[in-house]
Amino acid sequence: MTTQTDTPILELQEVSFRYPDGSVGLDSCSLSLDQGSRSAVLGANGAGKTTLFLHLNGILRPQSGTVRYCGGGLDYGRCGLHGLRSRIGLVFQNPDSQLFSASVREDVSFGPLNLGLKNNAVQERVHEALQSVGLLDHADKPVHNLSFGQKKRVCIAGVLAMRPEVLILDEPMAGLDVAMQAELDGILDKLHGEGMTIIIATHDIDFAYRWADSVTIMTKGQCAATWETQRIAESLVEFASYGLGIPRTAELHNCLVEAKLLSRGKSLPRSHCELLREIAAVK
Repeated sequence: MTTQTDTPILELQEVSFRYPDGSVGLDSCSLSLDQGSRSAVLGANGAGKTTLFLHLNGILRPQSGTVRYCGGGLDYGRCGLHGLRSRIGLVFQNPDSQLFSASVREDVSFGPLNLGLKNNAVQERVHEALQSVGLLDHADKPVHNLSFGQKKRVCIAGVLAMRPEVLILDEPMAGLDVAMQAELDGILDKLHGEGMTIIIATHDIDFAYRWADSVTIMTKGQCAATWETQRIAESLVEFASYGLGIPRTAELHNCLVEAKLLSRGKSLPRSHCELLREIAAVK
């Protein structure tokens, strides 16, 4: 488990980046992410979420501005990036862009082998990672025979085998059915409970409201606003102004408070289950 510090684990300071065709990826984007936190990044397609993530583990380099990890600027040399990517793991939205080995075990082994670990250490990490995502029984299966949700879990296992401090996931719930989303939700809760910092891009505002400690909205390559999730219910009009919708639990709870059917306590419900329990407790 990592030790909590006052220094952000990841920080972008006025980062800008344009693609070769001239399109804006990031535009003076600033963002601070605390160690051990759960952060959600929201935004329309093309808002810059993926570009942001590619900067966080050094795949893309800022054309201006700075990315910092644990207070220090990133080392973009070969050794520096190799070390950075063992500590900051990125899981892409489409698992087929990240899986390239014949079997599950081989794919998850790739990262640890590149670290130069001995075979026993590699197999220990593979076993641990596959156990974390519930795929030990699938270790020797061909990757192409897996379901979409299983492929996503293999990608996560491949990152976990590197034992990173930070896990970044780009639209992890996309394409998953309800049962698979619940399984992934449990995996993320377990990893966070073990001290991992987790950053997720999502279009699911209700999931972000329930799961995250903070929510950042991106527009046109800028980190336009960040809220502590517990404060969003107080700022629904401003939140809605970004055109992404609002958390239904927060909206309904506010309506019930205004109708004097519920009182506004210190701890607001963050999911429909919590809201239902609060309603059921009213006598």
